[in-house]
Amino acid sequence: MTNDDGIFAPGLWRLVKELQKIGRVAVVAPDREQSALGTAVTLRQPLRVQKMRPLVADVEAYSVEGTPADSVILGLGKLLKHKVDLVVSGINSGPNLGDDVLISGTVGAALQGYLRGSPALAISIDSLDNLYLDNAARLAALLAEKLAGDAMPGNGFLNVNLPGLPMEKTRGIKITRLASQSHIDTVEEGHDGRKAYYWLVRQKIKRDAEEDTDIHAIERGNISITPLHTELLNKPSPRIPDGLCAELFNELQKS
Repeated sequence: MTNDDGIFAPGLWRLVKELQKIGRVAVVAPDREQSALGTAVTLRQPLRVQKMRPLVADVEAYSVEGTPADSVILGLGKLLKHKVDLVVSGINSGPNLGDDVLISGTVGAALQGYLRGSPALAISIDSLDNLYLDNAARLAALLAEKLAGDAMPGNGFLNVNLPGLPMEKTRGIKITRLASQSHIDTVEEGHDGRKAYYWLVRQKIKRDAEEDTDIHAIERGNISITPLHTELLNKPSPRIPDGLCAELFNELQKS
């Protein structure tokens, strides 16, 4: 497990507790918040790692002075001696939708696991207040079991976003594609008395996304599951079996 909010983020450890119910969990995560770094890796300076006392018992945990992608590369390539069956990144505070997945540290970390042959899952909530972490953690555990079994073909790579809503107000689960929209679309200019500077401003995503996209699903109170892959121009996204969304949603409502 990893994230881009840093090793002490509440969402990470809530997810650890849930995933411990179904398997052995190890954490390799950045030592501080590292959002919007995408797939950045550190090539021109050493990476320092510290073994941590975990916030949840019986978890092998490492803090990395580097990016989310660095954390996964180190975890799979050096730190973890046992076989890794799944890489999970999250729970992110705030959504990762549309074009923003290309700069998301949460998705970038999951991508490194996928590139190294592991099924991978990135999970985020459309809330900045650490609300409804239990819903996201439960869904991640259900998907982890599906990815480890035969419910999804090959090494799945999923980007999952939940609306910032309680489960009783969540409408359902939709399989989506990425919307062609981004949060970061404005540049503001300022002056500090000596030099001009520029600030990239994160604005609210537009609400006119196409019907089958991740943004459309979230704006209408649905959970979005977007299958991703790296051969963006050469093949369609992996197909998720019919009926899986209803099955997952029913299980979530029971828990």
